[in-house]
Amino acid sequence: MKRITVCRDCCCGSVRKVPALDHDRQISELAKVADVRVTDCLDVCDQANVVIVQPTPQGRAAGGRPVWLALVNDEAATADVAAWIDAGGPGLVPLPPILELHRFAPPRRLRPRDQLPIVSGPR
Repeated sequence: MKRITVCRDCCCGSVRKVPALDHDRQISELAKVADVRVTDCLDVCDQANVVIVQPTPQGRAAGGRPVWLALVNDEAATADVAAWIDAGGPGLVPLPPILELHRFAPPRRLRPRDQLPIVSGPR
C-alpha cells in the first residue's frame, strides 16, 4: 500500500501562504498514486507545503524510510512526487535528483522526559 501524508490545516495548504497552488488539486493528483492522509500542523511551517512519502512494506523491507519533502508548491513538484511514488518510492526507487532538492530532515521533538528542568537563577 502506498501512503502519503500531506500537511494541511495550518499554513500548509493555505492560499494565503502559497497562493499559486491549487491545494485541493494537489491532494487529488497525489491520491491517484497513493492513499493520502491529511494531517494537522507538523510544526515545519517554514517548509510549507510538506509531503511525507511512506515506504510500502516491500520498500521498508528493502531499507526504505519515510521521506519528508518541503516546498512542494507547484504542479511540477507535485507531478515529480507522484511519478516517484508510482515508480515504487522509498526503498525501491532512488529519490530523483529534482526531489532531492525538496528533501529535509524532520524536526526532532522533545519528549517530556527529554526536556531539561527549569532552574531559577539568583534573584
